[in-house]
Amino acid sequence: MAVFRMVLRRLLSSIPLLFAVSALTFVLVSLVPGDPARTIAGEHATVAQYTAVRLQMGLNQSLPLQYWHWLVQAVHGNLGSSLFSGEPVTQLLSNRLPVSLSLIISGTAVSGVLGVALGLFSARRGGFMVKAVDGLSLFGLGVPPFWLALVLVEVFAVKLRWFPAIGYVSPATDPAQWARSLVLPVVSLSLGASAIIAKQTRDSVLDTFNKDFIRVMQANGFSQRSILYRHVLKNAAIPVVTILGVVFVSLLAATVFVETVFAMPGLGLLIQQATLQHDIPVIQGAVLYITLLVVLANLLVDLAYGLLDPRVRAA
Repeated sequence: MAVFRMVLRRLLSSIPLLFAVSALTFVLVSLVPGDPARTIAGEHATVAQYTAVRLQMGLNQSLPLQYWHWLVQAVHGNLGSSLFSGEPVTQLLSNRLPVSLSLIISGTAVSGVLGVALGLFSARRGGFMVKAVDGLSLFGLGVPPFWLALVLVEVFAVKLRWFPAIGYVSPATDPAQWARSLVLPVVSLSLGASAIIAKQTRDSVLDTFNKDFIRVMQANGFSQRSILYRHVLKNAAIPVVTILGVVFVSLLAATVFVETVFAMPGLGLLIQQATLQHDIPVIQGAVLYITLLVVLANLLVDLAYGLLDPRVRAA
């Protein structure tokens, strides 16, 4: 019951966030240089033709009125249609979403497993491994994912020909080729994130080892392995879960560049194309989808908090 109340409270608090993000996006997109009506009508269109296109697209209305019409439709599940292709926005986004989710979920999972394993190893070994994790973390923070993606394509796709350089294969079509098409993009997304998670894991584990109750267990003869896996990990997990949530959200932004490098038909590439075309309905819908993913990620982090610490469920 406490978990249900917590979930309901988080979902209700996300409604003002969705409203604020959609309104701000609408205003910012309207300030971007470009005129979709002029693009559709063509450079050589007459004034009458240009005006007719603007009327058809509703661009002759004031900005608050345009947003109100969009909001009313969005509440009923209709995000409009693309100004250029005429395809429903929900269909466009639903077709692209699995590609981006494959990258983001895989990148988060690889980052988490690799980062936690490396952090635990450095916490137990100390010495050189501590410096190595710190150096790797600085490297991960300093290297942009799109630059790393270009390097990986050059080495492993062009020269060695181990993996495809571009494209995406659906898992329903060929699971093996789907996995191969994800390797380079996921590595470029997860390498830096795994280093950050490793540093956070190591620091959290070492900090927990310095707690009084751990010292008491050590004094009573409990083995280091038992202390680490039964008590330290659970107490050190909350900061790591927080970082995992941050990594998931950060990968939402990083996929825009990675999908461009690997020509993967995901949300990132769609947003880039829609921004260049000033396709407001597509941009609005994509931002709404991304905001919902952020809300879902935060909700999962809160649920993990509740499982790890009963005091959170009671709050």
